Amino acid sequence: MNTQATSVVAPEAGNEDKALFEEMVRRILQQEVAPDYEAWEEAHQVPRELWNRLGEAGLLGVDLPESLGGSEAGVEICLMICEEMSRQGFGGLASGYNIHANIVMPYILHLGSEAQKQHWLPRMASGEVLGAIAMTEPGAGSDLAAMRTSAEKVEGGWKLNGAKVFITNGQLADLVIICAKTDPSAGARGVSLFLADTSLPGFSRGKSIRKIGQHASDTAELFFDDLILPDDALLGEAGQGFVYLMQELARERLGVGAQALGAIEGALQLTLEYVQERRAFGQRIADFQNTRFSLAQVRAELEMGRAYFNQCLQRYQQGLMNGTDAATLKLMLSEMQCRSIDRCLQLFGGYGYTLEYPISRFYVDARIQTIYAGTSEIMKEVIARDMLGRAG
Repeated sequence: MNTQATSVVAPEAGNEDKALFEEMVRRILQQEVAPDYEAWEEAHQVPRELWNRLGEAGLLGVDLPESLGGSEAGVEICLMICEEMSRQGFGGLASGYNIHANIVMPYILHLGSEAQKQHWLPRMASGEVLGAIAMTEPGAGSDLAAMRTSAEKVEGGWKLNGAKVFITNGQLADLVIICAKTDPSAGARGVSLFLADTSLPGFSRGKSIRKIGQHASDTAELFFDDLILPDDALLGEAGQGFVYLMQELARERLGVGAQALGAIEGALQLTLEYVQERRAFGQRIADFQNTRFSLAQVRAELEMGRAYFNQCLQRYQQGLMNGTDAATLKLMLSEMQCRSIDRCLQLFGGYGYTLEYPISRFYVDARIQTIYAGTSEIMKEVIARDMLGRAG
C-alpha cells in the first residue's frame, strides 16, 4: 500500500469545489485501495492499517467539526465517499465505511456527552479507532422487541450478557455500539445503547462469517459474557435506545442508497465498455436492440433513483426526512441495484458469471443491500403502516 497518501480538504461551498474534492477522493481510492483490493477480497478482510491510511488521507469523519478531528464538510460529502467506493467496485469496503463514518460516528456526535465525543471521535477520524454497531441477534433479526442481550445495572456501571451476529467491522472494531435490554418488561422501549471498548474482559468475537459477496467486509458474531462497562459507557439516556435508532435510520438508509447508486453506475460503465468491444453474429453486442433497450432501462432508472435520493438528502439536511421517506428510498434503490446489475451481467453472457470479470463482484455484492439496514419486506411494512396503520 502506498504510504504517501494525498490528504483531502473538505470543500466549503460550490459545485466546483465539490467536484475537485470528488476527484481527490477518486484518486486516493485508486492509490490506496485499488492495487490490493483483489487480495483483500480473497482474504475476506481489509488490513487494519487501511483505516489508518484512510484517516490520514482525511476520508474519515469529513463532516465532523474541526475540534473533533473532522473537516466540517456536509453529510453529502460522506455519502459521496460511500458512493465512490461502490462505483469503483469496492462494495465490501463501502459497507464498512458506511458503518464507521456514516453511522457510528454520527450516533456519538448526536447522542454522546462532550466527554464521549472528545474521547472517541478524534481517534475515529484518524483511523486509530474503528467502529461497529451491534443490533442484530441470532434469534431476533429485525425484531428489537425480541432482543435478548441484557444490560444489568451494577455498582459503578453495567453488566452485559448476550450475543450479536452479522456485525460489519466486527473482527477489527475497537469500539462497538451495543444495543441491549435494560428493561426486559418494556419490549422495544426497554432498549439502551452502550459504547463498548472491545479490549475489555468479557468481550469476545467468533470466527469471521463467510458470505457470498462483499468479502472484504469482515462480518462477525460478538459475545458478551459478564462484560462490565462503566457508567459513562451509556450513550444517551437509558431506555431511549429505540427512539435513537429510529432517529438515526434516515442517515443509515441514505448511506445504503448512496452505495446502490454508485454500484449501478459502476456496473453500467463496465457494461457499456464491454458491449462496444465484444462482437457476436457479425456485429457488436451494443448493436443488438435488446442490448440498447436493457442499457436504456438501467440508465433511466438510475436517473430517477438519483433524483429521489437528492430529494431525500435535501429533506435530511433540513431535518424533514421521516421514516417513510427512508424506507421508500432504501426499498427502491436496493431493489433497483439488484435488478439493474442483473441486467448488466446478462449482457456479458457466460463471462459475466466468471470471477475474471468485475461485473460478477458487483452482482454478488448487491444482494445484501436488500437485507441489511432493514429488509425489503420490513421497508414495505413501514410504508404500508404509514398509509394504512398497523395491522390487527
